[in-house]
Amino acid sequence: GRARTHAMRDIVSSIQAEQDTVIRAPAASVTEVEGGPGTGKTAVALHRAAYLLYQDRRRYAGGILVVSPTPLLVAYTEGVLPSLGEEGQVAIRAVGSLVEGAEATLYDRPRVARVKGSARMVRVLRRAARGALTVGEVPQRLRVVAFGARVELDGRELRRVRQAVLGGTAPVNLLRARARRFLLDALWQKSGARPRYDDPELAAEARAAFDEDISTEDDFLAFLDAWWPELTPRGVLAALADERRLAGFARRVLNPGEVRGVARSLARDGLTVHDVALLDELRVLLGAPAKPARQRELDPLDQLTGLEELTTYGERTATAARRRDEERQEYAHVIVDEAQDLTPMQWRMVGRRGRHATWTVVGDPAQSSWPDPEEAAAARTEALGTRPRRRFTLTVNYRNPAEIAEVASRVLALAMPGTEPPEAVRSTGVVPRFAAAGADPYDTVRAEVGRLLADVDGTVGVVVPMGRREEARGRLGDLGERVVVLGSLEAKGLEYDATVVLSPAEMADESPAGLRVLYVALTRATQRLTVVATAPDLPDPEGVPDLLRP
Repeated sequence: GRARTHAMRDIVSSIQAEQDTVIRAPAASVTEVEGGPGTGKTAVALHRAAYLLYQDRRRYAGGILVVSPTPLLVAYTEGVLPSLGEEGQVAIRAVGSLVEGAEATLYDRPRVARVKGSARMVRVLRRAARGALTVGEVPQRLRVVAFGARVELDGRELRRVRQAVLGGTAPVNLLRARARRFLLDALWQKSGARPRYDDPELAAEARAAFDEDISTEDDFLAFLDAWWPELTPRGVLAALADERRLAGFARRVLNPGEVRGVARSLARDGLTVHDVALLDELRVLLGAPAKPARQRELDPLDQLTGLEELTTYGERTATAARRRDEERQEYAHVIVDEAQDLTPMQWRMVGRRGRHATWTVVGDPAQSSWPDPEEAAAARTEALGTRPRRRFTLTVNYRNPAEIAEVASRVLALAMPGTEPPEAVRSTGVVPRFAAAGADPYDTVRAEVGRLLADVDGTVGVVVPMGRREEARGRLGDLGERVVVLGSLEAKGLEYDATVVLSPAEMADESPAGLRVLYVALTRATQRLTVVATAPDLPDPEGVPDLLRP
């Protein structure tokens, strides 16, 4: 019942028995936790991270990763662990920030998001990782001079060599050395030098000399750079913005409409949340290019004293530690918050970071924004592997007063028939307010926010359909620091003293999971809820939307 700020508090002084059971559950294998809105799932997950470190700091020296659905939830929760005395070993990351150097805040349209998040993209990206070698201006002829004569490989022969190099499953960038070797083999065969040597030793010497001469030529090195370039995940993903190229890689996997939607989304500036999982998949498929060893300039004193070896070791140790801090790829324990929203591709990305970890997976199927739960469940099973699972259910809604919970339950009955909502344990006596928007819905929202700011001491959240997200921020961005304007997909896990929900019907119609997204929006408030109906809501004379009538 206390006023909210823009940061989550710890719940040490108010932990309930069913929450404490989860927090102290043994860490072995997988701990799965389900619970409806307001049951404290996120708080329990964070306190569990602190508890595990307290119990066995050595075991979790490999780090604990907490995966959150949005940057807003990361910002809201990041102060909890320091307040509990734990911060150094725990990384809290939004799912759009799990790849080093990527920071995604954009969202795809639901139809495009459904394609990008689907496991079908694995097949597309596998083809793209190899096919990207032929994107752009690829040389079709290799000429070198060997033993005083010109040796040449034409386009057909080069294609044969490329196919042979790609015959394995190794990451593309790691095949560059193999490509170099196969090219030299083909040139040696074409040169006709092999039959000239009956003596195996002489033949081996001649071949070694041939390889050294050819592989140090500038023309050969330039050809290799152009013919087998080092590929980057961002570069390959950008290449898929070409609709014709993507169609070739997606043949018999995506239909033309899906290809068009994905290509157009990749052509715009900025990464979306779903692009990050594609980048991570490409990171694995491409592999990191081999980096040449960097020679340190030696001080003459080093050579006299033998300190060179010690100094180099120190540099290597410092560099390794710096890289671990910059991008830790594996963790000792992984906590997934709002797990019901992860797409199959995102599960693959998260799974790579916990291949040898224990897990805590927290979610609520009734709040899922992903339209294909069965596909996501299969990817989740693959990520968690055969580890034994321990399941818990949180049943008490501590956030919403009964008056708000009752309105939200009407949507839950439509979204997930037969699902029991968590029990709201308190009542304020204040029923939710309904208002029909005027000619400009933002004027109505502004007036309702002003009313709520006078009624509550803490924060007010304005939750709008994703299609109105940018427009609403532009129109309502001057309401003061106590007010947050956010799209419906960004509301997950957050809570405010009061909430204004704009146009429930638009939220429900934005995607196949729209009713579940609306259920989330209606369950963010701890004190007051106001619903502003627009024309699609078909409000009655009291302003109650059709979806929310008893």
